[in-house]
Amino acid sequence: MSGRGRLALCAFAATLMAAGAMLPLVDSASWMVQAAVLLAIQSGVGALARRVPLARPLTVVVQALAVLLLLTVVFAREQAILGLIPGPEAFQRFGELLNAGGEDVGRFAIPAPPTDGIRLMVIGGVLIIGLAVDALAVTFRSAAPAGLPLLALYSVAAGLSGGGSSWLYFLLAATGYLVLLLAEGRDRLSQWGRVFGGAAPGRQGSAGGLEATGGTPLAPVRAGRRIGALALGVALAVPAALPALDGGLLANAGNGDGAGAGGGTISAVNPLVSLQDSLNQDADREVIRYRTNATDTQSLYLRIVALDQFDGSAWKSSERKVKDVPDDLPQPDGLSPSVGTTGIRTNISAAESYQQNWLPLPYPATKVDIDGRWRYEPDGRTLVGDDGQTTRGAEYSVNSLLVNPTPEQLAEATSPPEALLREYTKVPRELPGVVRETALEVTQGATNNYERAVKLQDWFAVEGDFSYDTQVQSGTGVLAIRRFLANKEGFCVHFAFSMAAMARTLGIPARVAVGFTPGSPLADGTMSVGLRDAHAWPELYFEGVGWTRFEPTPTRGSVPEYTRAETVPGGPSDPAQPEAIGSATPSATPTAEETCPAQARQLGECGALTPQDVQPPADPGVSLGTVLGVSLAVLAVVVVPLLPMLWRIRVRARRLGSAGRTAEDAVARTLAAWQEITDTAWDHGILPDDSQTPRKTAARIVRLGRLEGEAADAVHRVSGAVEQVLYAREPQPGTGLADDARLIQAGLREPVGRATRLRAVLAPRSSVRVVWAFSARWTALTDRWDARRRQLNGWAGFRFLRRPSRQRG
Repeated sequence: MSGRGRLALCAFAATLMAAGAMLPLVDSASWMVQAAVLLAIQSGVGALARRVPLARPLTVVVQALAVLLLLTVVFAREQAILGLIPGPEAFQRFGELLNAGGEDVGRFAIPAPPTDGIRLMVIGGVLIIGLAVDALAVTFRSAAPAGLPLLALYSVAAGLSGGGSSWLYFLLAATGYLVLLLAEGRDRLSQWGRVFGGAAPGRQGSAGGLEATGGTPLAPVRAGRRIGALALGVALAVPAALPALDGGLLANAGNGDGAGAGGGTISAVNPLVSLQDSLNQDADREVIRYRTNATDTQSLYLRIVALDQFDGSAWKSSERKVKDVPDDLPQPDGLSPSVGTTGIRTNISAAESYQQNWLPLPYPATKVDIDGRWRYEPDGRTLVGDDGQTTRGAEYSVNSLLVNPTPEQLAEATSPPEALLREYTKVPRELPGVVRETALEVTQGATNNYERAVKLQDWFAVEGDFSYDTQVQSGTGVLAIRRFLANKEGFCVHFAFSMAAMARTLGIPARVAVGFTPGSPLADGTMSVGLRDAHAWPELYFEGVGWTRFEPTPTRGSVPEYTRAETVPGGPSDPAQPEAIGSATPSATPTAEETCPAQARQLGECGALTPQDVQPPADPGVSLGTVLGVSLAVLAVVVVPLLPMLWRIRVRARRLGSAGRTAEDAVARTLAAWQEITDTAWDHGILPDDSQTPRKTAARIVRLGRLEGEAADAVHRVSGAVEQVLYAREPQPGTGLADDARLIQAGLREPVGRATRLRAVLAPRSSVRVVWAFSARWTALTDRWDARRRQLNGWAGFRFLRRPSRQRG
């Protein structure tokens, strides 16, 4: 195998080993296999392009086009032209997937399910990093800077995963990078033909089997090792500075194993951060549309999950056992037959852009008809997706109950079971005393838990002078409660968890529910739910009624009838005779058949349309302009800082790789090598002085660069060759100029500090020649234009166009 072949293989392996750091982020490792196959194809395209051979920049362009085609075939084949060529629809599809992937990152716990959006992000990221590594290490033959994209890949992945098993992946990434450096060293050793180094006499060492005949390590390998050590050190520090991937509708706040295929538990979640993000969206995007046979939708909240554990730092969902979804869900805990209920049926359709693995349901649901891999969690009466199942595009029907307790029934509720009371009244030890003191003060005079709950609700919603503000700092811990009670401003999260915490201090079982308010009616009779309808509310437990919704947040949702002071007490409705469904109400209330049995109506099994009759929410997706704008912005952030380094690598390769056997070629090769040596000295802080002769310039570089031994001899040797081609009658061009230039570069790096060496690589001073060249060309262009304009003005045919002079003789 050729030297470049070995380098390409090592670059492929190094990228794949660094990509291993992303394995803990995604639930399935199948994406890694796909990424490896696509990365191998990308590397093969680069090898073929270099074998042609194509110009180096053109090789990178060809590989980039190959990456685009590969991603199109995998993720946007249906939208592509002929299933291969990306067009506007394919780019729009990429934008939709990236947008969905961004939402998934903030919503799902680690490991997240391999949704199409997340797969595009991780596979596309690996391919882009692989392209950068292959271009730097193989195409431009500079393996040391290739550690930067590898560092970025590892650091971001390790930072998002929050540590964990990152040491193993760090060793893999570091090993891949070091192997890449050693492969480049071997390749250079085989090309140079002679070994050089600037080490002090007697200082011998090994470079992994690469050493000079006299025991002196190869200078570029030493430089590569130093850059590698620096990169690895940064790789250890960067993850510590990056936040872990938490928050979102499915952020992992516990140690559960996740639903998984056949899994028996669900992990704790903390959706409150994502909820605030939803409320602060610039545009309210529709995520759910539904149709129901309920006569009144004000109380039809769509519940996602219940947060029942408060550990002082956050409200979260306990780790619970899950099981297969039964045909009919069990009777709600604590609900007595004497409490009035009305059965309803709701048909729900979720948008393609709405992806999370908890199913929004009216509470309490009694039956759910849905396709897919869903599991049932009995304590919270929720459905959770299994093995990557999400709500994306889901269409389903739900039978549920509208529970209509009377204030008297709530006031006369007996004590709940001891186990339930103990679990749902726990408060952390660090909860400030002001929380209980405020609760006792607000509920003063109440004679039962129902009256206490209503007083707490009214204090937050009306009497306590609280204001609703979604821009305040979120937080869900004890300090956030103290701050909220003192400042009296916040959004639904603050009202919900503060009321739940205060209720627990009074001995009332409480938890926080997260979901959506009922939404807004549309002209076609359906209800539309958007991101800004995201909401949190407290649920308090009353024996005989079960978990009961309260609404402490002002200007949000609806206050339950059973908590209003003007509610007239009444007896329970006959369970076998629910309210008549058929009426002349607006189309949001589908009519029921008069022949529908009373028991079926009670369970909500008639009167609603089928799920297919609910038009799915429209999702315009991301515009092509947005995709291109974001792509250009990312390209600018990633590529622009590296332009000086890439330009310098390209210029050095051109100067030292010039060919040709004529005398003119030999002269050009000698002058190019001398230009490279003076620019290298400039990069290391030795400013050029064009007024001096080559001999004096060489002496100056040796003196200021503190060159010794072979490096100093090489400078004088090249300067002598320059004088030969410039002044001798019969020039004798020197040989080995490229080797001498590399030897001088290694010698200049030896005595300077790390900052100078890094600047010489990442921000070389000599790259200012690009600006000078552009300025010179611009000046030449303007000079030519001025000359042409003067010439036109001098033509006789144009003289009559000039304004005649008003001067008179």
